[in-house]
Amino acid sequence: MSDVVNTTTAPKPVGLYPHARRVGNLLFLSGIGPRNPEDDGIPGLKRSPAGNFTEFDFEAQVHSVFKNVRAVLEASGARWEDLVDVTVFLTNMERDFTAYNRIWAQYFSENPPCRTTVGIDSLPTPIAIELKCIAVLP
Repeated sequence: MSDVVNTTTAPKPVGLYPHARRVGNLLFLSGIGPRNPEDDGIPGLKRSPAGNFTEFDFEAQVHSVFKNVRAVLEASGARWEDLVDVTVFLTNMERDFTAYNRIWAQYFSENPPCRTTVGIDSLPTPIAIELKCIAVLP
């Protein structure tokens, strides 16, 4: 059996799946992106009335995705320090990996989780990053 976790403090999933599932002392987070839970907007991303991108700030998306992961962890009774494995999906590895690595080091200066970073073509919404995480609950 597993317990389903959903929270209003993180953006709504873009499909029929929970924010997380708890199985024993393991917590599996669904893919989490940088969208704002309040308005579904994407930090650092603005479009013209014609739909063209007029502003792109990858670092704002990284900080936002970490905030959203933390919200799901806290709603699940876990802490940031409980993360043990993170899979990172970047839509532009060449452009964004160095910035991601630098910001990662700020958030995980002590006892970082395992990490795999994968370059992909696209995500379901116009975001540049998504995280898939596993935590061990206290």
